Amino acid sequence: MMGPEGLERATHIAILNANYVARRLEGAFPVLYTGRDGLVAHECILDLRPITKETGVTVDDVAKRLIDYGFHAPTMSFPVAGTLMFESTESEGLTELDRFCDAMLSIRREIDLVASGHWPAEDNPLHNAPHTAADLTSNTWEHAYPREVAGWPAGHVVARYWPPVSRIDGAYGDRNVVCSCPPIEAFAEN
Repeated sequence: MMGPEGLERATHIAILNANYVARRLEGAFPVLYTGRDGLVAHECILDLRPITKETGVTVDDVAKRLIDYGFHAPTMSFPVAGTLMFESTESEGLTELDRFCDAMLSIRREIDLVASGHWPAEDNPLHNAPHTAADLTSNTWEHAYPREVAGWPAGHVVARYWPPVSRIDGAYGDRNVVCSCPPIEAFAEN
């Protein structure tokens, strides 16, 4: 569909996009796998391991918080545990790349508020993300941070996806398999 020239152009743009993101975020998050010239390939891998060690904020916390900013989380812990791998495609425009970078920089400022003790490690917008509409519109709010910070981070999320559930234990299902399938005999021909 794209042809050889189109594919080559798409590859160049994807590499350009990944390097743009890497440059915008390199002061806030360590970037893994850069070449001698400091460039990345078609993906930008952000290393959250030092941040986790220092603050307790995990890659899961950042991934879930990105939902509050209107983003689906990038690939987590691949190829390296404790990292986020952002692979912008050739179809991502500068506006969307900037929106993502601005969200990540805002998340970094939130991490710094946890590190400084301004927000407790166990009650902050990262640890409790994502925030549902039900959470934000309930009559009570018993968190160390304002509702506005939870649901409208950095004050710029206008149209957003509202997750139906908040944080869940993602590994629980892997550890406690419940098969609801009929037994194999039910599929045998009579």
